Amino acid sequence: MAELTSNEGKDLSIEVDGIRYDRLPVHTHVVTDEDDICDVAETYASPFMREGDMLFISEKCVACTQQRAIFMKDIKPRRLAVILSHFVTKTPHGIGLGIPETMECALRECGTFRILLAAFCSLIGKLFGQRGWFYIVAGRKAASIDGPCPNTIPPYNQCVVLGPDDPEKVSREIAERIGFPVLIVDLNDLGGNILGASDPAIDRALMLRVLGDNPLGQSGEQTPMGIIRRVQA
Repeated sequence: MAELTSNEGKDLSIEVDGIRYDRLPVHTHVVTDEDDICDVAETYASPFMREGDMLFISEKCVACTQQRAIFMKDIKPRRLAVILSHFVTKTPHGIGLGIPETMECALRECGTFRILLAAFCSLIGKLFGQRGWFYIVAGRKAASIDGPCPNTIPPYNQCVVLGPDDPEKVSREIAERIGFPVLIVDLNDLGGNILGASDPAIDRALMLRVLGDNPLGQSGEQTPMGIIRRVQA
């Protein structure tokens, strides 16, 4: 069995509160809506897992198995989506809602009223020198929408991927299959969120600090999941 190693430019280990954790990326095939996420976790991650380990899975990987990847050509943005997308701050780490197609998906997922309210609150926040109000108001569904980026793996370089449906339930189903605790995570190089945890006793804040530098990477590594392993002294 091949040894798990860190992605290029990423640290394998991190120390949090004096404890060292390994974050071991797991390589898979390109996951699609023809896959069952429980099967994928069992096939690729289970052989490497030891007692005390925890599996974390990219929310995008889960969403792709739920038919929540939509080809750009199939999205017809309304004029409101075109207008609102022009006001989104773009970063080097992702398109977000900065193109009409992703904004159109946000309008569909969250509702027009909520997105307009979020845009208004964002404008007020900027007047006070504060950012991030849009996603606070729009909610997780809007924040989880990903557009295609130059390094996105085909066919997803032509898709908008929505957030996963019911990540809490999915995390429990995977955990029941593999016998280890599971997190569904939304990570990028600016930070992240934990969208689902198989056990309510899991310290989400701690795990987010363990994963905060995004050991999975953001391009073509094909490592949509990884293993958290506390390193014994």
